[in-house]
Amino acid sequence: MGDPIKIAVRPLVEYVFSSGSLESGFRSTGTMVEGTKAHQKLQKQYGELDQSEVYLSAEISYGDLLFIIDGRCDGLLLSEEGTYTIDEIKSTAADIGLITEESYPVHWAQAKFYAYMHAKEHGIPTMNIQLTYVDLDVEEQKRFMQTLEFPELESFVYEVVKQYVPYAEMSQQHRLNRNQSILDLGFPFPGYRAGQRKLAGSVYKTIEEGVSLFAKAPTGIGKTISTTFPALKAIGQGLLERIFYLTARTTTRTAAEEAFVLMQSKGLHLHTVTLTAKEKICFQEKVSCRKEDCEYADGYYDRINGAVLDILSNETRMSRGVIEEYARKHRVCPFEFSLDVSYASDAIICDYNYIFDPRISLKRMFAEQKNQTALLVDEAHNLVDRAREMFSSTLNKLSFLNLKQEYKEVNSGIYDVTKALNAHFIKLRKQAEDKPLILKEPPVELIMLVESFVLQAEQELANTGFTEQNPLLLETYFAAQNFVRISKLYDERYVTYVEVIQQEVSIKLFCLDPSYLLGEVGKSFRSHIYFSATLSPLGYYRDMLGADEEDYSLSIPSPFSPEQLDVHLEPLSTRYHDREVTKSRLVQLLLELTAKRKGNYLFFFPSYAYMNQIYEAFMEKEPDARVLLQRGNLSEEERDGFLSAFDAENRRTLIGFAVMGGIFSEGVDLVGDRLTGVVVVGVGLPQIGLERNIIRDYFNEVGKDGFDYAYVYPGMNKVLQAGGRLIRSENDHGVIVLVDDRYLQPHYAALLPTEWRDRMVVGKGARDR
Repeated sequence: MGDPIKIAVRPLVEYVFSSGSLESGFRSTGTMVEGTKAHQKLQKQYGELDQSEVYLSAEISYGDLLFIIDGRCDGLLLSEEGTYTIDEIKSTAADIGLITEESYPVHWAQAKFYAYMHAKEHGIPTMNIQLTYVDLDVEEQKRFMQTLEFPELESFVYEVVKQYVPYAEMSQQHRLNRNQSILDLGFPFPGYRAGQRKLAGSVYKTIEEGVSLFAKAPTGIGKTISTTFPALKAIGQGLLERIFYLTARTTTRTAAEEAFVLMQSKGLHLHTVTLTAKEKICFQEKVSCRKEDCEYADGYYDRINGAVLDILSNETRMSRGVIEEYARKHRVCPFEFSLDVSYASDAIICDYNYIFDPRISLKRMFAEQKNQTALLVDEAHNLVDRAREMFSSTLNKLSFLNLKQEYKEVNSGIYDVTKALNAHFIKLRKQAEDKPLILKEPPVELIMLVESFVLQAEQELANTGFTEQNPLLLETYFAAQNFVRISKLYDERYVTYVEVIQQEVSIKLFCLDPSYLLGEVGKSFRSHIYFSATLSPLGYYRDMLGADEEDYSLSIPSPFSPEQLDVHLEPLSTRYHDREVTKSRLVQLLLELTAKRKGNYLFFFPSYAYMNQIYEAFMEKEPDARVLLQRGNLSEEERDGFLSAFDAENRRTLIGFAVMGGIFSEGVDLVGDRLTGVVVVGVGLPQIGLERNIIRDYFNEVGKDGFDYAYVYPGMNKVLQAGGRLIRSENDHGVIVLVDDRYLQPHYAALLPTEWRDRMVVGKGARDR
């Protein structure tokens, strides 16, 4: 008999009893919060002999397998006659009158397991089982009761376990093969690059101690393999069961996939899955999860167990293509399929939002699973602004005005609350007409109105057929629900601002400092590894990503020879009011650079407008130049076409005009002669605007340098990322040209890498100013 198989009651019964179709679904954590309140309200009505939230467990042997199954029942009720009743409470926003005793077999199954556990432990021959349904809107209750003898309960439990056994046997055998393959796995390269062993050792030590690591590791060191390899070794030693490789971009996701493929070619046996956004992987021309619109949603839960068992039994690397292949084979939604597979996988490659975003995080991960999970956060400098947006929320007046008009004669509840909301926005507009209104307190009156709208909309959506659902109502419902959710996170790290733009009035709950919330979301996980070539200054990123005192920091010097890189500083002003004056000199500089040496060049600019301005002037001077221009919203095919043009065998010089912070300034590897030189125009500062100024003022108030936190550090990070495209291996050579007179200032110069400063030559622009 192998190691015991530990599983909670709920995922076990959901595995066996889930059936039916995907829904377009408007149930979410907002409803769950209200459901918790409903549970607690009922539990307070229990008698003196009754107990709530009772932990129960049982060991069940089946063949060669030993299961340890546990969970918490909502209520364990004891009558004066000594009869025990398991009370399972379920809340719903749908019409409670439509629920029958046979509606939800999975709920009965959950309660029967709890009844069996209690009866077995205490030798009780007969148990009552009660399902209590609560209508969240009107708080109406509906109950169903069954009485079962212990042999009936035991027979039921073993039948459920029997259906789970094939999956359990596959999982246990996989785990044995996985752990042995990890123990046998050596580092997948002949040797470590300079700095790699130090990074890998630090990652393992961090996971072993259950803390976090903030690692500044230069481009070209091999960060992906240096973080994944020691994390796998931690799995082999029993410290972890799962790792998440979190990225901000598709390009860095590919690097992670390639690292696992390499180790699998060396004998690693590991289930890895890549999560792709629903909009990209959906088989339909238009995304719709209604069973009437999609055969892959219709009956999804009737087929998903077979699909998961099939793919996990026959595949280890579950890339987008593999997910799509099996999804078509079993006729299941590829996106939901990938999520279901992820809960059973050892390594999950995905975007940050699957962990940190309260709207779409993987909610079926239980605390025990998180304790055995490490997060590898690639290009972690991106997480600061991404987290700000995840923990912020915006509502717009026009949505409620349009709904008020649509529902005037249709639904008095929605009409009344949208009318009140529209009136409230009109009041806000009067206060914010001259300049944006900035408040340090949450808008309590508005939040109460939005909560009322959520309940009215939820009831309308729950009782409306899928084909009749109003898209605007659904969209506004989601936005409103998120607004309420974020309002519960509101503290001194937030402001509320109201902005009027033409006819629209927007109100935003704006998270200024995401560090606390990132810490709260991530604290259940065993360890976090934050790494990036540009995690600089380290103190700023430790502060903004929520480091604790015991967490480690690591800064690894560049492994490359200084002679590989030439750095030129051309101190022309690129400030907005000077751009017209310095335009001709900048264009001349670019022409001279590309004339000196044939090759492939990337020119990075702080904005599309400035890039287009210089592009047009450049083409006037050199109309026959071979030039590519980055446009907004490029498709994956267009992006790949742009990069593939940077060929080492190009006979003519190729120039790519791109924006700092865009898709070509991060996670792009143009090794060797694919890239000859990089020009970075400006110091990357974000455009001066309302939100950046609010961030600046907040950090000034808490005793930090607000301008650095809001503008300088994020801007210089873009500079470092753009320049980092150049030297990617030991054999690369090239030139970086920095164009801005602010690089002569000690504050900006100190933020440049040491290897750049040591090689820097100041150009003639210093004498021309």
